[in-house]
Amino acid sequence: SRKNTHVAGKNCVTGRKYSMGDEGVILYTYWRSSCSWRVRIALNIKGVEFASRPVHLVKDGGEQFKEEYAKLNPQSKVPTLIIDGSTFTQSIAMLEYLEETRPDNALLPSGNPSLRAQIRQVVNIISNDTQPLQNLSVIKAIEGLKDAEAKMNWAKRVISDGLAAVESVIRKTAGVCCFGDSVTMADICLVPQIYNANRFGVEMAQYPTINRVHEHLSSLEPFIKAHPDNQQDKPEGM
Repeated sequence: SRKNTHVAGKNCVTGRKYSMGDEGVILYTYWRSSCSWRVRIALNIKGVEFASRPVHLVKDGGEQFKEEYAKLNPQSKVPTLIIDGSTFTQSIAMLEYLEETRPDNALLPSGNPSLRAQIRQVVNIISNDTQPLQNLSVIKAIEGLKDAEAKMNWAKRVISDGLAAVESVIRKTAGVCCFGDSVTMADICLVPQIYNANRFGVEMAQYPTINRVHEHLSSLEPFIKAHPDNQQDKPEGM
């Protein structure tokens, strides 16, 4: 049987149980959506108990396009997070909200504006300039990508360029994580992107710092629980 991916309603490190409406937290998710994956990691790190509501992005033309879901998320994408009486539909906004409302296990270090900006720089390289361009919806929309090989090469190039930029930044800043030895938003965004890189056949040996950081992050419980292989909606045989 598949593992239950819902985390206990307490902070993973401090054991503190939050009272800020955690009982009603709902995450509309898809098992290998990069954006959903980021939010699952963050919720786990922050110790927020949540209910997963899978949205199948392929079945019946895509459940995200159903009228009921589109009322929650006008873009008809995942994830959608309902928390503290509010609904959010962008993964980075969700990370920022969790950081502001649940400051334990900080994902952005306090008192260092320069470091916070560097972390956000890596977040933006991945979430703005890399992952969206290798999404299937984008690949399908580019008329010049006529066959599977062309589509694969496009995704490989986009991901390779993005990871090269990340490598150049964290080569100077990494400990066991992207920035020192504490998990930040940069790490949360990096791990799903490595999964995509492997899916599209990117040669990962050219990114030694990323590989070292990824190996460490993959051993941490909040990341393990959030992994696609451990999601209730992962199709059998995938």
